[in-house]
Amino acid sequence: MQDQKNQIEILAENAEMYAKTSIDLLKLQAVEKTALVGSAAVSRGVVILMISMFIIIVNIAVGLWLGDILGKLYYGFFCVAGFYGLFAFVIYFFFHNRIKERVSNSIISQLLNWFPCIK
Repeated sequence: MQDQKNQIEILAENAEMYAKTSIDLLKLQAVEKTALVGSAAVSRGVVILMISMFIIIVNIAVGLWLGDILGKLYYGFFCVAGFYGLFAFVIYFFFHNRIKERVSNSIISQLLNWFPCIK
């Protein structure tokens, strides 16, 4: 009887250690995922900032150049704005659903990779 109590106590200690180790593992996995997401966001943010600055400067230059050709500077900026308006119209009416679907699928796959227990 005493031997059986000792085995139950050992089993309970092992279960407690397993639970603590599992919790520690989940904490470490959460820290890893947070670090990965944070570092990816910062690096992508820097790249997006640089590309945005490039596009802004190129748009100003194109607006000034077209304005010089057309005789008035603001005509060039109207042309650039019209181009972006047309571009936004085409994207919205012809590619909106495809873009929405791809972004949705990307988010779902990243969440499934983040939470492997859902699979």
